[in-house]
Amino acid sequence: MAGFPIEVATRIKTLPPYLFAAIDKMKQEAIARGVDIINLGIGDPDLPTPAPIIESLAQAAKNPKHHQYPSYEGMLAFRKAVADWYKRRFNVTLDPADEVLTLIGSKEGIGHIHLAFVDPGDVVLVPSPGYPVYPVGTSFSGGVSHIMPLTKANGFLPDLNAIPKDVAKKAKLMWLNSPNNPTSVIMTKDYFKRAIEFAQENQIIICHDAAYSEIYYDGKRPASFMEVDGAKDVGVEFHSLSKTYNMTGWRLGFVVGNKTVLAALGKVKSQLDSGVFEAVQAAGITALGLDDSVTDGIRKIYQERRDTLIPGLKKLGLEVDAPPAAFYIWVTVPKGYTSASFTAHLLEKAGIVTTPGNGFGAPGEGYIRMTVCTTKERLAEAVERIQKAGF
Repeated sequence: MAGFPIEVATRIKTLPPYLFAAIDKMKQEAIARGVDIINLGIGDPDLPTPAPIIESLAQAAKNPKHHQYPSYEGMLAFRKAVADWYKRRFNVTLDPADEVLTLIGSKEGIGHIHLAFVDPGDVVLVPSPGYPVYPVGTSFSGGVSHIMPLTKANGFLPDLNAIPKDVAKKAKLMWLNSPNNPTSVIMTKDYFKRAIEFAQENQIIICHDAAYSEIYYDGKRPASFMEVDGAKDVGVEFHSLSKTYNMTGWRLGFVVGNKTVLAALGKVKSQLDSGVFEAVQAAGITALGLDDSVTDGIRKIYQERRDTLIPGLKKLGLEVDAPPAAFYIWVTVPKGYTSASFTAHLLEKAGIVTTPGNGFGAPGEGYIRMTVCTTKERLAEAVERIQKAGF
């Protein structure tokens, strides 16, 4: 029997390839050629999940009560652990019953929240360069992304004054991200205060992505959006256990803040997913209750790596600033290269995988992103390889 032409939806046809999937393909092709790859491309912690978390999962997985469907909003005990962590870390009080919602990793919630608030034609304010899920979630809901360019001239922060008044009035959501991926720039409480005033004036929901708040350097912890007066009135903050506790594969995150916003996102989730395996949530409770010495140790390792890579890159003549947070290095490409061509050069001539800045949006052209998710020895080797390859 003959088949028939299968047409995918327009939203799929217009979807760009997921950036990190494309990078993984390039990496695999190089490995197949026998290249010894140093992967500085994807922000996936190479350090193991702390042992107490693994032990907690092992015990919880044996409990039959965790083998049935979980609730979409997450176990109350996990949401209470989140609230307790926010109180301890940021002195922010949250009601675990309706101001905390469990997510299957923060990426899931970031993608789904558009379905709760964005109708076809509605505007979403999106930072660029930025996490690709912000504009993709907007597109899937039929919304229109209005790009807020992050440039060196504005300190890689969204320029709220540059948003046209008519666009601001039509906007439903605004995405903020601190510490930022890919630039690693952090937002101050004063910036959050101005953003809240802007949101109040234009009736915009702020969605703050804080996935990297616990990866910081020199003991200077970035602020939480929720620490600023009025934050709960206008928005929510997404967080994840992925980066803080080396749990990217576990798929456990949460969003906190405005209860009306969380209820709407929860309604979407109740239709589209069945929640997080309760044994994973039990492990999450253990993670959030760990002594700060655990995360201090993780930060120390990242700082050693950062302090190995940055001086090495500068010695080669590359223009780069030491990031105050996150595990990303935002490097200006040398003259004569584009983001893509310098990425290709480093892979072909030095066996180093990096990420082209324009993959995070057009304003990222002229940069590449490196990560410090490998040992300091391999980072030192990467510098040596770049020096030999030249540019």
